[in-house]
Amino acid sequence: MLIGILQTGEAPEALRPQSGDYPDMFVRLLSGHGFTFRTWRVVDLDFPADVHQADGWLITGSRHGAYDDLPFIAPLEAFIRDVYAAHVPLVGICFGHQIIAQALGGKVEKFAGGWSVGPQDYDFRGETVTMNAWHQDQVTRKPEAATVIGSSAFCAHAALAYDTRALTVQAHPEFDDAFVDGLIRTRGRGVVPEPLLSEAQDRLGRPLASSAMADQIADFFKQPRKQPKG
Repeated sequence: MLIGILQTGEAPEALRPQSGDYPDMFVRLLSGHGFTFRTWRVVDLDFPADVHQADGWLITGSRHGAYDDLPFIAPLEAFIRDVYAAHVPLVGICFGHQIIAQALGGKVEKFAGGWSVGPQDYDFRGETVTMNAWHQDQVTRKPEAATVIGSSAFCAHAALAYDTRALTVQAHPEFDDAFVDGLIRTRGRGVVPEPLLSEAQDRLGRPLASSAMADQIADFFKQPRKQPKG
């Protein structure tokens, strides 16, 4: 099964020798599930020619906002709607979670409550799971088609399911603690309030549900689907 990675941002250059770029992190996260991968740098307007060029699609995180007036945003939203209409499975992480919601009728904003950084606890269908987060933007209004499957006191729409068509998560199961520590050093200082960065560093080392989330994503990609009528 070929997973097309739609790259919407880049890891900090200083961290790439150790961590790789965002597509590399997802290849590691989903290794062992029988997938192959191809990346399109949609942030640079490198788009697939057709929604069927891959068997499933994954949209990465980004430092950009889904609401930013950037050249790749509108064509990415159009591609999302085409994927959704064709019932090709679609996964979105952080920015990917947000842009899918926006493309399908939801709303994304800078959250008045501020930043979420480092290991965070979420309620996923009644089970508490911990994943790393790095965001200020949130889905503040979900699309009508979406069902909330993950939430926290800070992030009401932490994970959304769109029947068998899309699965999106605000947190970063692909981020390990070393990468988050690197983000704190390379992108956090002077942007995220220092007390939040200190608290995040103190929480590093807690067990993360990355493997369990990878299993959920893999199961989502592989589940049987009805083909669209017509």
